[in-house]
Amino acid sequence: MPDILVTGAGGQLGCELQRLGAVSPNRYIFTDRAELDITDADAVRRAVEATGAAVIVNCAAYTAVDRAEEEPEAAERLNCAAAGNLARAARDAGATLIHVSTDYVFDGCAHRPYTEEDAPAPCNVYGRTKLAGEQAIAASGCRAITIRTAWLYSEFGRNFLKTMLRITAEQPHVNVVSDQVGTPTYAGDLALAIFSIIESGRYEGNEGIYHFSDEGVCSWYDFAVEIAAEAGHDTCAVRPCRTADYPTRALRPAYSVLDKTKIKRTFDLEIPHWRDSMRYCIARLRAQRQQ
Repeated sequence: MPDILVTGAGGQLGCELQRLGAVSPNRYIFTDRAELDITDADAVRRAVEATGAAVIVNCAAYTAVDRAEEEPEAAERLNCAAAGNLARAARDAGATLIHVSTDYVFDGCAHRPYTEEDAPAPCNVYGRTKLAGEQAIAASGCRAITIRTAWLYSEFGRNFLKTMLRITAEQPHVNVVSDQVGTPTYAGDLALAIFSIIESGRYEGNEGIYHFSDEGVCSWYDFAVEIAAEAGHDTCAVRPCRTADYPTRALRPAYSVLDKTKIKRTFDLEIPHWRDSMRYCIARLRAQRQQ
């Protein structure tokens, strides 16, 4: 049975993988910043050698999109340099790296779902550093699967769904942008896809870049409306607004829908619709509050 080393175990995706790893016959070794500083190349090399991991899953990332505009060096260290450290350690150990990237490598100017063959053109620091991480992995020559995802949320940490649940419970109204379109993705669904790839052993011979999100398309406004309705927060009016009315430090892609044909065909994945996964996540949060 192969050992699997997971970085960023305290984040949304890492927490979901911990749930799954607990029921696997394989040994999953979960690390976060306190256990392994992946910006330290020597520390990464020692950890990979010590664990003898056959698969490394990199869930760690600098994801504060607006703050990255003011802290580009910090974003580069975690999104690019650290990815390169993991890739080189994987190469030297003969391991496979599974790396999580983002829809923000695209500028959002398309009018159809982005495929893996479309040329990246990031429009902010976060996207540029994540693309640089993909390039560092490719340059290392390691065996790697890079999975781009989008609009991630879960029961863990800070995310749009949890923010909307709180605001729509407390405020009489909220404005949400309606001219940014993509696909909400439940971290549990992405974790299950990664887990299935590992457990099946099909990461061998299927290296490359893949896109993964839940099925369906919506705007942030549509997502917020559905969240409020599912939670029963009827007293809060969710109002559409334009991106121009809600300025942020970082530009956001207006359209970031991902084409998932390749990952579904390669790994025989069935992906749920975002509404179904949203309802499941809200139900889990409700159950947690009742415990």
